[in-house]
Amino acid sequence: MSGTSDVFDANADRAQVCTLRFEQFGGVRLFSGEIATVRCFEDNVLLKQLVETPGEGRVLVVDGGGSLNCALAGDKVVGAAAASGWTGLVLNACIRDSAELARLPIGVKALGTCPRPSGKTGAGEIGVPVTFGGIELAPGGLLYADDDGVVVLAP
Repeated sequence: MSGTSDVFDANADRAQVCTLRFEQFGGVRLFSGEIATVRCFEDNVLLKQLVETPGEGRVLVVDGGGSLNCALAGDKVVGAAAASGWTGLVLNACIRDSAELARLPIGVKALGTCPRPSGKTGAGEIGVPVTFGGIELAPGGLLYADDDGVVVLAP
């Protein structure tokens, strides 16, 4: 896979750059794949359900509304995603268990860390376009991530 700079240069007419300053947490620093989405504010029930389904090399984009109040994913959720074949997670939210995530064979980008777990009501939506960082991330699009940031090619 090419890095985000190369992907942008080769697709400048249609590439979108996410302006959020994500931190890198997973054991894989360069990842890409087709986008799948979930929107879940401070509640990770739907996220947990999704990571247990076959990832098939996709990237799960999680719109947690930019909340820094709790973590939507930790070692169990991210470990399940890696075991199910997801190539990465990009969270507009926080994670926890950061030391453990660094040892998992999956890419993880998030806004930061928070030791508090999320709620468990099941609120949210799966498979909907989400918008953050100045771009729309829609199911079926392609996402490329590395230390320089996140580039998306619309479906």
